[in-house]
Amino acid sequence: MYLQGENYMENIQDTGPNPLVVDIEQVTKDNQNYRTTLWTGNHLQITLMSIEPGKDIGLEVHQSVDQFLRIEEGEATVYFGTDQNNLDTQKAEEDFAIVVPAGYWHNVVNTGEETLKIYSIYSPVQHPHGTVHKTKEEAEASEHHS
Repeated sequence: MYLQGENYMENIQDTGPNPLVVDIEQVTKDNQNYRTTLWTGNHLQITLMSIEPGKDIGLEVHQSVDQFLRIEEGEATVYFGTDQNNLDTQKAEEDFAIVVPAGYWHNVVNTGEETLKIYSIYSPVQHPHGTVHKTKEEAEASEHHS
């Protein structure tokens, strides 16, 4: 599926594991949900995230999942380390990539004045096919029920 035009998000559906060609920067910036799965395959997943100023992804660790994040818009402070009580920090902004190996605690906090627009690639898949969480609270509630 190839998506283009002014209404990207109206056409977004998780079409994995079928092929997808998309302007990743545009769909990431257009996403208004906290989390939207863009594509879910058998071994890899792409999600879009929209984080409001002062908000964060939440401190988490994936024991068996490597993660790649790219900031398309906004500014953030990234926290990471093997001990959740002793984290390093790094500033990041538009066009920065964040790579988190399995077993690392991490958080991304929007420290800018505009909405932080990120896409994330997980391997292996982390969320059910077609996941859409409009808010962080909705995502947390869903994860507690899983």
